[in-house]
Amino acid sequence: MSILDLLKQKKIISNAPVEGNVSLSLPDVIAPAALNIAPRNLNISGRLSRIFFAVSYPRYLNDGWLEPILNLEREMDVTIMIHPIDTNETLKKFQKKVAEVESQINERSDKGMVRDPQLDAAYRNLEDLRDKLQQAEEKLFDAGLYIAIYGGTEGELNKTETEIKGILDTRLVYIKPALFQQEDGFKSVIPIVTDKLLVHSKFNSSPLSSFFPFTSFDLTQDTGILYGINRHNSSLILFDRFKLPNYNSVTFATSGAGKSYTTKLEILRSLMFGTEVIVIDPEQEYRYLAEATGGRYINISLSSEHHINPFDLPKPLSDENPRDVLRSHIIELVGLFRLMLSGLSPVEDAIIDAALREVYALKDITGDTDYSELTPPLLSDFEMVLAGMEGSESLVQRLTKYTSGTWSGFMNEATNVNINEKFVVFSIRDMEDELKTIAMYIITNHIWGAIRRELKKRLLVIDEAWWMFRSEDTAAFLHSIAKRGRKYYLGISTITQDVDDFLRSPYGVPMITNSSIQLLMKQSPTAVDTLQNVFNLTDEEKYMLLESGVGEGIFFVGLKHVAIKVIASYTEDQIITSDPSQLLQIQHAKSDLTQRH
Repeated sequence: MSILDLLKQKKIISNAPVEGNVSLSLPDVIAPAALNIAPRNLNISGRLSRIFFAVSYPRYLNDGWLEPILNLEREMDVTIMIHPIDTNETLKKFQKKVAEVESQINERSDKGMVRDPQLDAAYRNLEDLRDKLQQAEEKLFDAGLYIAIYGGTEGELNKTETEIKGILDTRLVYIKPALFQQEDGFKSVIPIVTDKLLVHSKFNSSPLSSFFPFTSFDLTQDTGILYGINRHNSSLILFDRFKLPNYNSVTFATSGAGKSYTTKLEILRSLMFGTEVIVIDPEQEYRYLAEATGGRYINISLSSEHHINPFDLPKPLSDENPRDVLRSHIIELVGLFRLMLSGLSPVEDAIIDAALREVYALKDITGDTDYSELTPPLLSDFEMVLAGMEGSESLVQRLTKYTSGTWSGFMNEATNVNINEKFVVFSIRDMEDELKTIAMYIITNHIWGAIRRELKKRLLVIDEAWWMFRSEDTAAFLHSIAKRGRKYYLGISTITQDVDDFLRSPYGVPMITNSSIQLLMKQSPTAVDTLQNVFNLTDEEKYMLLESGVGEGIFFVGLKHVAIKVIASYTEDQIITSDPSQLLQIQHAKSDLTQRH
């Protein structure tokens, strides 16, 4: 019987002839123009197809075992045929089968033979299933699994067949091609509810439920903060980043997609659970949040009263050698000067290194003694030592703008900021763009030194992290902290809208792999292809990122990911909003309240 005849028999299309200019019906349009049937393949209008059926299943089937097949990026149709079995007739057969197994067990026992575990297990399983069938807790079904694959050539079909068999074989599910039954197989696969192959296995309700083809991950833990709602099934996405393999996260989003809003919501909820939070804020977006939660807001600029001395040394821990701490800090300072002076030649690098060791030695800081109570040198002290060294003329000339020139006043003073608070925000909005990367390096270094002094649960948020990835030295330093932070109970949250700058750095992808949580929100068409390659996104997920609304995206934890919708309560929204119109309304309300009092 042809496909068209089959459709007519099912009364899907009419037998009436098509005459003149009468338009074709939908079944006429979708029916294949021609069908060539071979023993192992079908040729459907020039497209090859091969149909398989499942012949064997393991003793136990786990939930979602079919999902790897459904998620393959291959052209295929999967049909599951389920036929209910009359329970009364089955129970009669069960009783006979139970009696047979029980008889075999008794016979072996009478002969003094060793107990057969397989017979015992079969007896227990049969009795258990019979009880459940009698109590209507379970039902029996004949189920057939049919898979049709498609390709342009035999080679494509063979490659897909090998891939599918490899996946199913690892799950002890075995399939065979429908030899000399390809036409019946095709009729069984197309959605007309006709089972022509009739290759079935018996299942009760519980294992049959594992065939359910539509699955969605529940990405959640028993404890933690609420990140958002799972858009697949409306479940809650709850996670405690400090219970994951590492405590870091990365967030990629375009401007206006809600990345800062999402981050501020996480900060607010983390503070409620006792986490100390430090933020490097390039656009003064976190000031209102700091004020509303009683945090400390520190403005860093050339004219600010707040200063950080990059020569400050972290206090060595009990298991650390002071000499190693000093050496490590000198290496970090060489990186800072490489950034400040727009690069160093090998000779200049050696001069800077020697000058740093000497300027610390002038303050009796050598690593052989306790220097925790000693006053560290300033940038002007370093300049003085550098000026007395041979071959340093160019270095001193380039350094002058930081000590007495236009860019002085920021780092040539003793440190007077204190981050011993539950919530601290460093704002660098008023810092010149040319100095923002340098400022972020110095601030991060200062924070890292303070974190190492005392073990506390802390979260360091670096907004617009692409500033740090513009320089290899700053990117390397941030990557180093990300790898070592777990030892000091520190999680790092990097947020950026400039995907290309971030991933162009040799430390971009390593930062992603060193982050247990990744959040992708709305993306621009120019960046989404890059992210698709890095995160192995499907085309559907790629288009989801292009079309996501504010606060929507894809949330990754380990190998799993779900679509997320970030939701805040009204009170939270009033505290964390970045919407200028909402902020203006809040300011007016505060002004009116002040005037009334």
